[in-house]
Amino acid sequence: MSNSSSITEFLLLPFADTRELQLLHFVLFLGIYLAALLGNGLILTTVAYDHSLHTPMYFFLLNLARLDMGCISTTLPKAMANSLWDIRAISYSGCSAQVFFFFFLFSAEFCLLTVMSYDRYVAICKPLHYGSLLGSRTCSKMAAAAWGSGVLNALLHTANTFSLPLCGGNAVNLFFCEIPQILKLSCSHSYLREVWLLLFGFCLTSGCFIFIVLSYMQIFRAVLRMPSEQGRHKAFSMCLPHLAVVSLVISTGMFAYLKPPSIIFPSLDLVVAVLYSVVPPAVNPLIYSIRNQELKGALRKVISRIFLNSEKFPFVLHK
Repeated sequence: MSNSSSITEFLLLPFADTRELQLLHFVLFLGIYLAALLGNGLILTTVAYDHSLHTPMYFFLLNLARLDMGCISTTLPKAMANSLWDIRAISYSGCSAQVFFFFFLFSAEFCLLTVMSYDRYVAICKPLHYGSLLGSRTCSKMAAAAWGSGVLNALLHTANTFSLPLCGGNAVNLFFCEIPQILKLSCSHSYLREVWLLLFGFCLTSGCFIFIVLSYMQIFRAVLRMPSEQGRHKAFSMCLPHLAVVSLVISTGMFAYLKPPSIIFPSLDLVVAVLYSVVPPAVNPLIYSIRNQELKGALRKVISRIFLNSEKFPFVLHK
């Protein structure tokens, strides 16, 4: 038994006990990580360089790609390093930083998804007022509010969590530091403070969720009234990817953060953690681009421009 003042490091959960499986997990997550960086990086590059994509929808998508890159970079590199070098330790400061950045990016992403649902609602239900309701300054303020709310939420939760006395050891039953796992190490009833904070966060999340649901109720009602089948197809292509991402993030995040600390299912916790911390950043670029002809066309232009420039100005090696 130890207390929080004597804890200098935490032990993360290894993915496997045998060396072969550890290396297999390293290769698997390395591939996922590189795919997430490549996909989100291509979206960032495409939206930044193609002026036809300088619209509110793609501005929010660009911010989502940034959050996804940060979110997956908070958890996977350390987990991959542990698997590669067969270690489990993470420093106390490293663990607190991981909790802060993950909670910050996860909260900001959910707020941004709420903002994106409003963008979809205005684009489909009030297309004539789209330019006035979602001007560049308004979009910047909404994105800044999403990022700022994530920072404030993460500061409150991280400071409160790591102020609790920890006497349940230093073994975290997950491959990265997370608030529910740290709460399990607390030996004091003061962890109820964090539970109240989580309930407050749940109320805010519920408000965002209700806003998203109401927005999509109006969207689907407007879409079903469209006389043109092509118009309905375009509207659904715009909304369904966003709805799929929202459903995945909400379902897995609610399970992880609202499950009582006394309920312990290590295998299920691991699967859920992978679903909401690793899968969305990796598949979001695919979800948003697979049915978006405008984004795919702009992406082809950017890639062809890169290859044309590389052919026009080849590297010359000098002795």
